Amino acid sequence: MADFNNYQNRMAQSRVQSGAMIDEGLRAYMLKVYNLMALGLAITGVAAFLTWQMAVADGQLTAFGQLLYTSPLKWVVMLAPLAMVFFLSFRINSMSVAAAQTTFWVYAALMGLSLSSIFLVFTGQSIVQTFFVTAASFGALSLYGYTTKRNLSGFGSFLIMGLFGLIIASLVNIFLQSSAMGFAISVIGVLIFAGLTAYDTQKIKEMYYDGDEVAVMGRKAIMGALTLYLDFVNLFTFLLQFLGNRNN
Repeated sequence: MADFNNYQNRMAQSRVQSGAMIDEGLRAYMLKVYNLMALGLAITGVAAFLTWQMAVADGQLTAFGQLLYTSPLKWVVMLAPLAMVFFLSFRINSMSVAAAQTTFWVYAALMGLSLSSIFLVFTGQSIVQTFFVTAASFGALSLYGYTTKRNLSGFGSFLIMGLFGLIIASLVNIFLQSSAMGFAISVIGVLIFAGLTAYDTQKIKEMYYDGDEVAVMGRKAIMGALTLYLDFVNLFTFLLQFLGNRNN
């Protein structure tokens, strides 16, 4: 009987130790995801600011600025980040971790190039303020997604369908140029990406498996960082429509 009790105690202790190892591995994995995302955002911010500095001088567009914002090249700048997202999403499983990470950095820089135009529309102070509001909101929503016991998969499916509708509405409004429709798109966009932040965080957490190889774990972390990066950037741009003060 004593041997049986000792066996039970050893098994319970083994399960506790195994659970502790999984928790430690999960924390390290999520920390890597957040660090990659944060570095991607930093690259985007620096690229956007430096591009704006080169594009504008004394309140006027430079030759570089005219090429970037008024020539057909602007469509290339706008669509290049989207092309990079598709490329990384479809090819990541066949890429090395180093190549996937480099692709993510290149994508973040291209996104900065594309987002640099916000400095032409909004004041620098309101851009910084909106960034911190976005960071605080994102942190709270991501923490909820990480800690909640509620399964958000059904909620996420609804949000993804809403995202497709949002994309279609945004494309239509490019031609309609309706201010009312633009306002509605911004409101819906904030709500969708707020929800997606929590949903994606939970999904990234559930992707963790302590038996993964180092390369597999690294690629998962990069894709998780890309997903949260997109949530953050989109939440920021939609909030900027409400909180941003426009240049005179």
